[in-house]
Amino acid sequence: MKNVLIEYPKCSTCKKAKKFLEDNKIEFVERNIVTQTPTIQELREWISRSGQEIKKWFNTSGLKYKELSLKDKLARMTDEEKIALLASDGMLIKRPLLVSDKKILIGFKEDIWKDLLG
Repeated sequence: MKNVLIEYPKCSTCKKAKKFLEDNKIEFVERNIVTQTPTIQELREWISRSGQEIKKWFNTSGLKYKELSLKDKLARMTDEEKIALLASDGMLIKRPLLVSDKKILIGFKEDIWKDLLG
């Protein structure tokens, strides 16, 4: 599997991640998180492989997260309900995501990406 950059094209952090990959000659294919929202099955697999808690997968600074008052609701939801919610709207998912055979990176922090991508 190639590296897949799952991003929202208008997101400034996604643009930085894309530039980082290009500058470091790391091959990737792009996937728009809104028009090709990750499925429940993909999210289940990626969350498991990432080693991160599901709450780390939510875009907590996003308008949709705030509109739905998820800060209060997530604590009462099951993991399956959270995954279904993430799959229902790409704007709820923290971005960018970099998905490869070996790694799943959530959000973009250049120093972490540098370490993990070598």
